[in-house]
Amino acid sequence: MSDFLHSGWALFVAVVTALSLVACLVLLAIAAKRQVMSDDNTTGHVWDEDLKEMNNPLPRWWMGLFVITVVFAAVYLAFYPGMGSAPGLLKWSSVGQYEAEQEKARAAMAPVYAQYATMTAEQLAADEKAMGIGQRLYLNNCAQCHGSDARGSKGFPNLADTDWLGGDSIDYVKKVVAEGRVGVMPPMAAAVGTTEDVKNLANYVLSLSGSAHNDLAAQLGKPKFATCAACHGPEGKGNMALGAPNLTDKIWLHGWGEQAIIKAVTQGINNPMPAQGRLLTAEQVHVLSGYVLSLSKGAKVAAAN
Repeated sequence: MSDFLHSGWALFVAVVTALSLVACLVLLAIAAKRQVMSDDNTTGHVWDEDLKEMNNPLPRWWMGLFVITVVFAAVYLAFYPGMGSAPGLLKWSSVGQYEAEQEKARAAMAPVYAQYATMTAEQLAADEKAMGIGQRLYLNNCAQCHGSDARGSKGFPNLADTDWLGGDSIDYVKKVVAEGRVGVMPPMAAAVGTTEDVKNLANYVLSLSGSAHNDLAAQLGKPKFATCAACHGPEGKGNMALGAPNLTDKIWLHGWGEQAIIKAVTQGINNPMPAQGRLLTAEQVHVLSGYVLSLSKGAKVAAAN
C-alpha cells in the first residue's frame, strides 16, 4: 500500500475486503433459502411455451465448496498481506522473498568469487575464468547502457577505449560501480556572455581538437574559455580529479559539433550512473571492475600495435 499517500486508504481497502467476504456468505444464505412459488416446483416463468424455470435449491456440494472458498480466502488474508497495510502473520512479502533468494544465491557463489578477491586488475585480466564471469556480470548489469560491446553511445561512455574521466585504477572503477557517479557540468552561458559569445566559445572548443570550426569565431571565443579553464584546464586537457573531460581529443560523450557544445554550455549536463552495489556483492564488483579495465587495456595494446 506504499503507493497511496494517506494511510486511510489502507484501512479502506481492509474494510472493503472484510465486508466482501461477509457479503459472500450473506448472499449464499439468502440464495440457499427455498421459497415455495407454485405447486409444481417452478418459479412460474415459462419460455418458448414449455421451457419452465425450476425452483430447486442450490446443491449442497456447491454450497460447501463456496463456504470453503470464503474460509480459505479469510485464512489466506490472515497469513499473507492483503488486508490493506497489514503484513500478515507470516510477514511475507515479495521483496523479502526476493532478498532471501538473492542472499541464498550469493552464499552459494561466495566460494567461487573468494578466489578472485585479492587479485590485481592484471591478474584478473590474465585469468580466463575470471574474465568469463566478469563478462557475464557486465552483460547482465552494464550492457543495457554501455552496449554489449562496451562501446557506449551518446551520453554513455565507451568502456573499450583508453579515455577515462575520473580515473583508470581498479579502486576507482570499483567505487563508481558500487556507488555510482554523477557527471555534472553547470550551465555557463551567463558567465560566458552573450549568445554570440557562447557560439564563439563553441568554435574555440572545436578548434582544440582540430575539429571543423570557424577560425574567426574561435579566435573571438578564446578569451571566453577562461570560464571553462577552472575545470577543463587552461589548455583544455581536462582534469581527471574533477572528472572534467579532455577537450583536445576527439571523444565527444554528449554529441559533436557547434550546436552540441552550445547546448552543453547553455543548459549544462547532468549525467548520472546508478549505483550497482545494492545488486552486486563486493567480490562481484571486484571481478566486474577487472573485466571493464581489461577492455581498456586491450584498447591500449591495439593502439600501441
